[in-house]
Amino acid sequence: MFRPTNYRLAAHARFFSHPKKLPLPPSSSRRSFAMVSSDWTGIPGNSSTPPYIVFTKPIEKSQVDEREYRVIRLRNGLTAMLVHDPNTENAAASLDVAVGHLSDPDDMPGLAHFCEHLLFMGTQQFPKENEYSEYLSKNNGGSNAYTSSSNTNYHFRVSPTALLGAIERFSGFFHSPLFAPACTTRELNAVDSEHKKNHQADPWRIFQLNKTLTKEGHPWNKFGTGNRETLSAAGKEAKTKAKLLGNDFLNGHAGVVTPDGSPALLPTSSRVPSPTPSSGSASSEAEADGGTVGRETRRRVVEWWSKEYCAGRMKVCVVGRESLDELSDMVSKHFSPILNRGQDPLPIINDHPFGPNEMGTLVCVQTIMSFHAVEISFPLAWQPPLWRYKPGHFLSHFVGHEGPGSLHSYLKGKGWITSLNAAPQALGRGFAMFKATIHLTKEGFDNNRAVVLATFKYLSLLRSSDIAPWHQSEVATISKTHFQFAEKRAAEGYALSIAERMSWPVPTEKLLSAPVLVSEWQDEKGLQDVREALKNIRVDTGRVVLMAKKEEHERVAGGEKPWQSEKWYGTGYTVDRWDDNFFAEAQGPNDIQELHLPHKNEFIPTNLDVEKRNISEPQRRPHLVYETEMSTVWHKKDDQFWLPKASVIMEIRSPVASSSPRAAVLTRLFSDLVNDSLTEYTYDADLAGLAYSFGAYNLGVTIYLKGYNDKLPDLSRRVIEAARNLQVHQDRLEVMKEKLQRQWENFFMSQSYQLSDYHGRYILSHGAWTIEEQLSEIAGVTAEDVQSHINQLLEKVSVRMLVLGNVYKDQAIALSKDLEGILRSNPSSFSPEDLSLILPEGCNYVWTAPVPNPNEANSALTYYLHLGRLTDPQQRVVGSLLAQIMSEPAFDILRTKEQLGYIVSCSRWNLPGDSQCGLRIVVQSERGPGYLEERVEAFLDGMDAKIREMEIGEFNDFKSGLQQRWREPAKNLGEEASRHWTHIDSGYFDFLRRYEDANILEKVGKEQVLELFRERVHPNGQKRAKLSIHLQSRKPRLPRVSAKAIDAFETYLKGANITVDFAGLREELDEENPASADFIKAWEGALTDDVVSAENAQGLMEQIPVLMQQYPVQGEDTHAIPAGVTRIEDLMAFKAALQISEPPQPLVQWNDLPTSNL
Repeated sequence: MFRPTNYRLAAHARFFSHPKKLPLPPSSSRRSFAMVSSDWTGIPGNSSTPPYIVFTKPIEKSQVDEREYRVIRLRNGLTAMLVHDPNTENAAASLDVAVGHLSDPDDMPGLAHFCEHLLFMGTQQFPKENEYSEYLSKNNGGSNAYTSSSNTNYHFRVSPTALLGAIERFSGFFHSPLFAPACTTRELNAVDSEHKKNHQADPWRIFQLNKTLTKEGHPWNKFGTGNRETLSAAGKEAKTKAKLLGNDFLNGHAGVVTPDGSPALLPTSSRVPSPTPSSGSASSEAEADGGTVGRETRRRVVEWWSKEYCAGRMKVCVVGRESLDELSDMVSKHFSPILNRGQDPLPIINDHPFGPNEMGTLVCVQTIMSFHAVEISFPLAWQPPLWRYKPGHFLSHFVGHEGPGSLHSYLKGKGWITSLNAAPQALGRGFAMFKATIHLTKEGFDNNRAVVLATFKYLSLLRSSDIAPWHQSEVATISKTHFQFAEKRAAEGYALSIAERMSWPVPTEKLLSAPVLVSEWQDEKGLQDVREALKNIRVDTGRVVLMAKKEEHERVAGGEKPWQSEKWYGTGYTVDRWDDNFFAEAQGPNDIQELHLPHKNEFIPTNLDVEKRNISEPQRRPHLVYETEMSTVWHKKDDQFWLPKASVIMEIRSPVASSSPRAAVLTRLFSDLVNDSLTEYTYDADLAGLAYSFGAYNLGVTIYLKGYNDKLPDLSRRVIEAARNLQVHQDRLEVMKEKLQRQWENFFMSQSYQLSDYHGRYILSHGAWTIEEQLSEIAGVTAEDVQSHINQLLEKVSVRMLVLGNVYKDQAIALSKDLEGILRSNPSSFSPEDLSLILPEGCNYVWTAPVPNPNEANSALTYYLHLGRLTDPQQRVVGSLLAQIMSEPAFDILRTKEQLGYIVSCSRWNLPGDSQCGLRIVVQSERGPGYLEERVEAFLDGMDAKIREMEIGEFNDFKSGLQQRWREPAKNLGEEASRHWTHIDSGYFDFLRRYEDANILEKVGKEQVLELFRERVHPNGQKRAKLSIHLQSRKPRLPRVSAKAIDAFETYLKGANITVDFAGLREELDEENPASADFIKAWEGALTDDVVSAENAQGLMEQIPVLMQQYPVQGEDTHAIPAGVTRIEDLMAFKAALQISEPPQPLVQWNDLPTSNL
């Protein structure tokens, strides 16, 4: 995965570089400590574990963090943070290497990203291509990686008992990867598919344009994702110049490395053929290695990896239940084989990509989606060395503020904006930006010059203001509170975040604290850092990027603009310099009277007390503590996290919320207007760690409050009052209507697989309205309509509430009474429920639709198989196990081996209401959805044998991994609230389901899984109920010549006694199914007068289109529907004929009232 850039506020590094080898004194004692320096001590090695050194100072951590930490450094220079967490739900690890796409060779854009892909494809110790992913899948795990500008990160999670096996497989990526020749072509296709997935996405297009508009020679302008063309270009050029590297290279044997760093003469194949290969699949190593070009591409990857992947550049974080000593030994043993190649451990680019030609400019950019925005960027010093006071973050506190007197408040009052964000942005190691991003209304876009000018006026205000120390003190207090009471994160994300910041220049003992804490100004240095940053945040140093669709730009400009086209995405843009009048205004003092600096934050919590009690075991569910005709309140006092925090969910259901498409639109606009009215008041609360959301959904509206409980009741009352007493003003309503209409229209420009999933969920939902139906209602909505709807919506309601955390029962009841008192509603005799539609057994349906974006090259398939009732414990458990077993093979076969596309997933799909479930496979591809369905069914056919032949030990691994997932405790209050709310919202109140499912799973045998698979999943299943959604791309595909057509053409030529270099021509085309234009051009060049007469050559060439028609490329018949599938012609009639799921009934009677079991 390619990640465009890192938006994190802060990260971490060390003050010193790593030596190639670290001297460790000899010792006969395994655990005797020998002092290496004042802060480090040596641990001698033994026969199985190489020596390493340990950082001896305690790592600063939160007062509620019970995990243990240790930093070690291996002799090869690799540094590791070890985290002992005896209660972790998953073990995890992350390795961060300090090299990214800015280190790509100029002639191979995307090489770092390509290398990241290839490292997953087997190692010398574990040559099977999907060994790593298969091992993780069996053990309740998963993995991912990303390539950024200056670093590449690899990370995984796994069952705690399987950590050692995962580390064994993972560490080989970095000392003995195979780089198997068979993988080169397929992973080139994967990178190419990833790029094409992003080709119509505005964030990627604008990101690359900003990189392209960089001063000449700066590495920031590189194309980091890469594609097939950029990664093959060097190989093609080398072939053309005949500068290949000898027989070893030609045979594909060069460059494979062994653990000691020496070349391996005969690389082991990592490829296991697809059990259900398509006729176009490569079937031999020779066919799969990409020929001469593929071998040169592979050689360059190995060469680059052998240079850049240096142990001294690597930082590792491992989280596990093992002791720190055990984790230390594990890391030392398995990561010590990585070579230190003598490279700079932390390459830094001390040069900013903005030069004189980039500064003081206005860039107009054409967007794919319909929106208006302006992005204002300024050069900013690289922030990690300024970790103590964080001046970039401090400035964003002012520029991005949304309270009274803020830039946001002023522009919102004008009706010009819908949002404003400001933050430092890390571009690469050594340079950064300060960026303000403002989303505009149509009126705001028409006045974009005034919007940008107001931004510079606010910056002038900052420069001229006496910034009182209490501003920094307030930011420091908030950061300290956040750090001290931070909630526990998932192990994988936590390991990743630590590994990312281990290369930042802060003292080692502050590895955890420095990224979060902001120090109060103790001298002039803090304010000086801020003033220094402000010096570069000026109109003559910044760049403004104005974003909108082409027609909007030209409407405002009054005519056509001289558009240019960006190289990699084809994004249209213009670049102009601001005029002298604008420069003069923007450099002048602030003259907007409404602007002023923020007031003191009254929401900073002062009562952070927690009553911690001795608990033998945390309660597994909330209890019903209060019930009226209108409301039910479920409550659980925190008994495991002991933080001064709470999570409160209030769901207000109303029969009129979505009674029609118009009602659904009015409910949504109501929620948007409530949020709009609360912006200034709630912004300080959000800064102080107390957040809320007020959102509409099909059954009503939901209020969610989370954060420090000290002032939560005050915020709750204010939000409810805002909803009940909202006065709808037409001007703000028009802004919300415009925003909503744009959001829904843009949804149809989403990626193809997101749209196929949307159609699938709509078809299987009862009582849902399409986005198109709702869009048609927006224009006619008036303020009076919304005001009247609010009264109807809140006239009769039913309320469900969950209160968790540092809140007592009487406080939870008081929140409910406040809600009822403020709403002044009557209880509703009818509470609406989410219901689903159930496919009949034995059906095989398809719904087809075009992809709305005419320039989107990818089609999509969502393939759904109904499994049964979620309320049936046996069906639920066996279905979950089946989905777990199928997930990794689906990815391995359909994406990795068959290369259908970058997006491939197989998972369980719960239908609306959580009463029914099925299996969902989704594929996004340039191939037609009919072909994708054929390949999915071939995969399903092959899964029968995989399940049937599965060893009992492997089957039990899947079971234990799933049991471990179900039994693992919640990591934090938010996760616990989400778990409990699922059962309250559904109406089943089955709070102990996950624990009971884990017990049921104990008795599930392979024969039960196989029976379910054969009945409901296999294409021949008697009870199979299947619905597929075909989203068909409308972008014409280039005609291609199939491998069979090429074989037939060569046979035809040989029959005509034509003698040419057939193998050389195939290699020149470099693709299994080359574009017909390239194929024809190559053969026109080969059939010269000395081979065949011009007249005969023409006759031979005329056979090409004939053979293309006779032997088409599979998947090119875009509109083909597989045999035996029934096309849905009338969607409404189809839905009307389906069975509706039953309304929910409590599965458990807890009998908590009248006396709650507390």
